[in-house]
Amino acid sequence: MDFSVSSFTIGVDDFELVGDLHLPNTATAESPVPGIVMSHGFSATRKMGLPAFAQAFAAAGFAVALYDHRCLGQSGGEPRFNINPWLQTLDMRSVLDWVAERAEIDANRLALWGSSFSGGESIVLGSVDQRVKAVIANAPFAGTGGLDASTTDAKFAEIVEVINGATPPPSGTRIGPMAVVRPEGSQEPAFLDQPESADWFLSRGPGTGWENTFTVEFSAEPSFDPMVCVSKIAPRALLMNVATEDRVAPTATALEAFEHAGEPKQLAMFEGHHFSDYDGEIRDHSIATMLAFLREHLA
Repeated sequence: MDFSVSSFTIGVDDFELVGDLHLPNTATAESPVPGIVMSHGFSATRKMGLPAFAQAFAAAGFAVALYDHRCLGQSGGEPRFNINPWLQTLDMRSVLDWVAERAEIDANRLALWGSSFSGGESIVLGSVDQRVKAVIANAPFAGTGGLDASTTDAKFAEIVEVINGATPPPSGTRIGPMAVVRPEGSQEPAFLDQPESADWFLSRGPGTGWENTFTVEFSAEPSFDPMVCVSKIAPRALLMNVATEDRVAPTATALEAFEHAGEPKQLAMFEGHHFSDYDGEIRDHSIATMLAFLREHLA
């Protein structure tokens, strides 16, 4: 199936989010297609590994809005390279609003697709926003682990208040600036200190607007914890695509989160580390698994 790609901007606060809309040529107001909101991981940009997924989904008949988070890539926002999961999740909802308003996209068949840090953000927004019928979390940051089920409802209620605007996003402690990854030979500290992280970011980042620096804001009360939210996605569908040897978003934590999720849910595993499904046969297998899931739950 043929598709077009066009850039879009969405006004948020005093800046604009920038992205690419992949729209199947069959999409019309008379025959709208399902829509997917797609976002990248920690400190990355939309151009790092994600276009191949977006193109495959669009070729299969799904509209895909792939965008840069605020302060990153081509999107606006200050300070540059700052990461705040609350604000990123609220921006994801703004993109979802924009997608749902398009006549060529069926507002009753919407999905979220997030990778790594955005995988966790997709879980959080998917648990709160009932328009979302399916969530795909690829190699996701799934929370802090060790969930105390007796506190889940109270913590989830706090998260809902923030996402729905009843309370403002909490002010967090800012960490950084510091390097995202450590180049070979460097002795400077880095946030993602695994060799596979350095290999991926330093090979994929040049020319995309990525820079090897960031600040991040984490709040304690309430904390941004996807594991608190994962059980609340049901009865909408969840697919978690998890690396067997993930040292960035630990495999064990993702599997713990999956155990807390309700039905319908699907666990897919791919061999390798956090970045292994961005290329080659592993990527092709992940795409095929995701397409089957999307066809089942956005039919």
